[in-house]
Amino acid sequence: MQPQTPQDVAKRAAGRHAAERYGKDGMKLGLGSGTSSHWFVRELAVLVQDGLDVVGVPTSTATRDLARELGVPLADLNDIPELDVTIDGVDEIDRHGSMIKGGGACLLWEKIVARASRAMVVVADDTKVVDQLGRFPLPIEVLPFGWVSTQRLLTELLGDSGYADVSLERRVEQGEPLITDSGNYILDARLGAVQDAGALAVALNQIPGVVENGLFVGIGDELVLGYQDESTEVRSLPLR
Repeated sequence: MQPQTPQDVAKRAAGRHAAERYGKDGMKLGLGSGTSSHWFVRELAVLVQDGLDVVGVPTSTATRDLARELGVPLADLNDIPELDVTIDGVDEIDRHGSMIKGGGACLLWEKIVARASRAMVVVADDTKVVDQLGRFPLPIEVLPFGWVSTQRLLTELLGDSGYADVSLERRVEQGEPLITDSGNYILDARLGAVQDAGALAVALNQIPGVVENGLFVGIGDELVLGYQDESTEVRSLPLR
């Protein structure tokens, strides 16, 4: 597969650098979801074909299917409860290392696998670094049972937290409600600007019916940035 856009070129560069940097024999790797992560999986597969001995735990069924197709060995997280490092993409990341993830509706598995790892590395093109989170809608995964009530309680919480007139919509795909790999719905909150991401992440998860939210705070350790000229850089989180 070849990049179709300059942004794809940047994502592939980041994925290739991450595969070469973290793809070492014996490593147990969390395999992220989304376009940037899938470039990493493709580059990792090239190394596996050349004899690299690693095992991956996918963060979505889409990543699982891609890894299987490319011949990357996989394992169940229940059989390998602690991983060496997870390499995953991001929708937004600020200079404190806080992130919004879940544009691909895989945030629950992504957060579980990231927390099961000794380290999390973010692969991204340079457009994903922002001064303040919130332009990208915040995904919130909720149970289908009573989701309208959950939506109401979330709207009230966000209003009380200073987010006035928040749009909180159930995500649809091809005219039908999107169903996550765990059988849940996604509500997308258009916040504009996130204030105190850590406190908001905790508060959201206190609402009955909320399974998880897309704020990843205090999880990332390194950022592998790719650029359209195919150059890359590795930066520690938080960014300085």
